[in-house]
Amino acid sequence: MSASTRIPPIAQPFVSERAKKTLDLVEEFVEKDCIPADAVFSAELGEGEKRWQTTPVVMEQLKEKAKKLGLWNMFLPKNHFTQGAGFTNLEYGLMAELLGKSKIASEATNNAAPDTGNMEVLAKYGNDAQKQQWLAPLLEGKIRSAFLMTEPDVASSDATNIELNIRREGNEYVLNGSKWWSSGAGDPRCQIYLVMGKTDPNNSDTYKQQSVVLVPAGTRGITVQRMLHVYGYDDAPHGHGHIVFNNVRVPLSAMILGEGRGFEIIQGRLGPGRIHHAMRTIGAAEKALEWMIARVNDEKKQTFGKPLSAHGVILEWIAKSRIEVDAARLIVLNAAIKIDQGNAKSALKEIAQAKVLVPQTVLTIIDRAVQAYGAAGVCQDTPLAYLWAGIRTLRIADGPDEVHLQQLGREENRARKDAVIAKLKWQREESERLLSAAGFKPKSHL
Repeated sequence: MSASTRIPPIAQPFVSERAKKTLDLVEEFVEKDCIPADAVFSAELGEGEKRWQTTPVVMEQLKEKAKKLGLWNMFLPKNHFTQGAGFTNLEYGLMAELLGKSKIASEATNNAAPDTGNMEVLAKYGNDAQKQQWLAPLLEGKIRSAFLMTEPDVASSDATNIELNIRREGNEYVLNGSKWWSSGAGDPRCQIYLVMGKTDPNNSDTYKQQSVVLVPAGTRGITVQRMLHVYGYDDAPHGHGHIVFNNVRVPLSAMILGEGRGFEIIQGRLGPGRIHHAMRTIGAAEKALEWMIARVNDEKKQTFGKPLSAHGVILEWIAKSRIEVDAARLIVLNAAIKIDQGNAKSALKEIAQAKVLVPQTVLTIIDRAVQAYGAAGVCQDTPLAYLWAGIRTLRIADGPDEVHLQQLGREENRARKDAVIAKLKWQREESERLLSAAGFKPKSHL
């Protein structure tokens, strides 16, 4: 069955014929070109420091093929941007699921984070000069970028804690402070940082203190101290940088949107970004399930005289995983539809639901696949360990689960408490009235 025939019925009415054809092209490109090339990409990176200066040839070859197939910049939704391939969030969501099955497919089609979020910021909030200088080459895939928000010395899950100082001095801004988990900063093609810091730390409105500025990589005063590992994986050449700014100077024209608009920008950026992560994560779950099925049907791997697939617990794992993947997909597609019908701000609840549910669900599925493989599942002989490590970070990235759960719980309680209490009170009183009218004595209740 092709990808277009597997679209959930609830989403079918929202998917165009063009998107269905593209979805099938994406599936073929990922399964036949990208997944086999994942190993080539890793081999071409090599070992040691070479990994941080190398752009694998296979990536450029895949990019050229993707462009010829029209599989380029699908992430920019047509109802909000004119620079993309003309798909909706829902349509791209179905494609991103497939991209998530390969380590390199998202970059090969120019749909990789953090460039996607940064391009959205520039397209939505950048001025004409900023778009020409930075958005155009990013859209063409000629350069890469990084988004610098998280800091090592504060609890960055509360973004009002951000401390990097952005001070205006004459016709320049001067930046001082540290950032880490700056994903994408290790790539030799990374030419621009989008940096969040404080321009007005004394503003009484804590959400008006922050701004976002454009800082070219390699600007004097920038020191890349190290690349951080994710459970031992360095993610070269992409990398996650720990970066120090020491009197880094940029012109006033580097400011995006205006001073004090930082929170507005990051909220506009992170909403769609969370959905992109969730979409790709569903693809990782499908990949893990495929590997699990392959393992339990391997005739050479038998336990207690039977193939693994003959054991009831294994079939239960497969069944639960199928249910969980399909349920998680619907949560993501629902959020995508809600964004398409309005914008990211109007879909905060749905985005948060997907952001929390999907990584937790997929980690459980991957863990079952690891268990099916035994010791092989935790080493480099399968993609499972790397998938688990990457997705585990999503429970922290773009706001930890706890923040979203607190916000969801607070809003659910605020929005419903009065109506729920009033409804239950009325139902209790009506029940008592009906009992009395029928000649029965009302029963005691809490």
